[in-house]
Amino acid sequence: MSYDLMVFEKTKAPTTKKDFMEWYEKQVEWGEEHDYQTISVSSPALQNWFMEMKEIFPPMNGEYAPNLNSIDEDLEQHTVDYSIGYDVIYAAFSWTVADEAYELMRSLAQKHGVGFFDVSSDEGDIILPDGTMIV
Repeated sequence: MSYDLMVFEKTKAPTTKKDFMEWYEKQVEWGEEHDYQTISVSSPALQNWFMEMKEIFPPMNGEYAPNLNSIDEDLEQHTVDYSIGYDVIYAAFSWTVADEAYELMRSLAQKHGVGFFDVSSDEGDIILPDGTMIV
């Protein structure tokens, strides 16, 4: 089991928790017609977020994945299974880096003007870039 977080294009997501959760469920059906590893399908804000995020948490797969034959244990713990959609980027982390992942992902979401969703939390915080929580 992984520690899962998601960033999203704030202009595409509903603004109530009930509607957001329905929208989220549709997003994670992964029905878009692309490979979910290619960052160019996402909005510019999500692309900018990813390009900075991958410097600390590189993807397991795709164009920016590190050479798995030469990575150390710390880097291996930091590799992430990203699923890249048009309006969301879903990230599955190792639980060993959960706190670090949460803090970095949330701060970069704010910096790049995208929303943040704590998928793995019971509360499921949904936070817009200005700090407003969707309830």
